[in-house]
Amino acid sequence: MSRKVARLPHSLSAIGTVTLAGLLGSCSAIESIVNIGEPPKLASIDNPTAQPGYKPVQMPMPTPQPATYNPNSLWRNGSRAFFKDQRAHEIGDILTIAVNINDSAVLNNETQRSRVNTQDNGITNFFGVKNLPLTDQALPARTLTADGTTSFTGNGSINRSEALVTNIAAVVTQVLPNGNLVVEGRQEIRVNFEMRQLIVGGIVRPEDIQSDNTIDSSKIAEERLAYGGKGQITQVQQPPWGQQLFDIILPF
Repeated sequence: MSRKVARLPHSLSAIGTVTLAGLLGSCSAIESIVNIGEPPKLASIDNPTAQPGYKPVQMPMPTPQPATYNPNSLWRNGSRAFFKDQRAHEIGDILTIAVNINDSAVLNNETQRSRVNTQDNGITNFFGVKNLPLTDQALPARTLTADGTTSFTGNGSINRSEALVTNIAAVVTQVLPNGNLVVEGRQEIRVNFEMRQLIVGGIVRPEDIQSDNTIDSSKIAEERLAYGGKGQITQVQQPPWGQQLFDIILPF
């Protein structure tokens, strides 16, 4: 006994997709409605390593070198000063990252392409037959003729300029086997009903940390920097969720 599996029409599948997207979008809309008149809430201060998605950093490490000690000496090998170094070097220590980004890019691209094709095929003598069998007409000299011309011209330009200058305190979350430090810093600033967020993370060398316990952002390896915000102004600058949905699913 065979069973036939009924399949939903494509129109019903599309309606279900739109309905699901509408429910997801409505959740965000309901949250916005509930929070009318309330400023954005600041996130709680939590352990960065306990955040969802956190993964310890693994990098290629050099061969460990044995430590050497000088007997009868007040100077410790590897020390930067006679007294204790106050710069960050252990998990939980804090250092200041000086974010100084001033990037600009100007790109101009132009592409031109053209092609001309001509096909001219004919049969003047088909196995000795020069006339058509029924009509007794002569075979045409040219039975297939095709001409084609294509051309393409594309122009593109990019003129971008970005600048961000600020300071942010970061926490050492991990010490790699070679002594490098994994740092992460988060900052939230709320002004009226708009909140700005700044996130900086990466790997730094202890040697690059200045005597005042600061480091320039250009010396951070695998740097991840995010600067954005949320609030009433950000919501107004974004298109409604329905328009965003149609921009994604519409093929034209």
